[in-house]
Amino acid sequence: MNTREQRSAAITGAGSGLGRDIALGLAAKGYRVFGTAMSSQEIADLQQASGGAVTLSQCDITNDAAIKMWASDVANQTEGQLDLLISNAGILTPGPLEVLPLSAIRHEFEVNVFGALAVVNAFLPALRKARGRIVQVSTMTAALPFPFNGPSGASKAAFEALAAVYRAELKPFGVDVVLAVAGNMRTGGPAKTAAALKRVADQMTPEQRQLYGKAFDTFAKTMNTMQGSGLDSVSAAKKVIELSEQLPAPSRGTVGADAEEVLRLVREKSDTEQDSMRLHMVGLE
Repeated sequence: MNTREQRSAAITGAGSGLGRDIALGLAAKGYRVFGTAMSSQEIADLQQASGGAVTLSQCDITNDAAIKMWASDVANQTEGQLDLLISNAGILTPGPLEVLPLSAIRHEFEVNVFGALAVVNAFLPALRKARGRIVQVSTMTAALPFPFNGPSGASKAAFEALAAVYRAELKPFGVDVVLAVAGNMRTGGPAKTAAALKRVADQMTPEQRQLYGKAFDTFAKTMNTMQGSGLDSVSAAKKVIELSEQLPAPSRGTVGADAEEVLRLVREKSDTEQDSMRLHMVGLE
């Protein structure tokens, strides 16, 4: 990575949760930090919390023009160089695949796959110039997808495949690509997850409730418990930052002991054993 006096970093989803703590952590280490947020309130909050060390822009990563404008603005302020891109923004669309509207699943892919792809491509000229690093925040469910959590696991797995291709294609330019595979985290996400789970349950038809209601309620309770006992936000951010600076760059690293355990089990267990594991982990067996 570049050894200029002040390194630069760009982070998507920096207005709240894990992204916010990563932004603050990098600013504390002397990085010049840029990020995206979804609201003016998030921007004002982080501006105050960072003492002005973090510059946020209100930007929807599914808007290609907005992403290009943000990347251009960052490049203008960093001499066209970027040392670190952390692709953190993402959404969760829980529910039975039969019940979820296809439009909701498509939207998750728009954010988690195509939005992330657009961000990486927009910053590649600056990353190449700095011989920088891309860190993609992923999830353990990309390796072991859970029932009622299909769109999240599928979209993250899709981008993990793209990340492997990027790693090969960008190697000649000295740009590293690292996957930060997260487990359960207490990052502000649990409240959002609980709300999303309740919304799906409330929108089920009587027939859908009869088919999936009991199992989905069990899944929802288990997920809320798992997230509530996960790695705290600041510790998770520190781990992502460690992966951002580790030399030589790892192809992937885990954020949380549960993610490390899941990846180990996926390597060691058969498909049949993994089928049992995924049910057991969400309280359905």
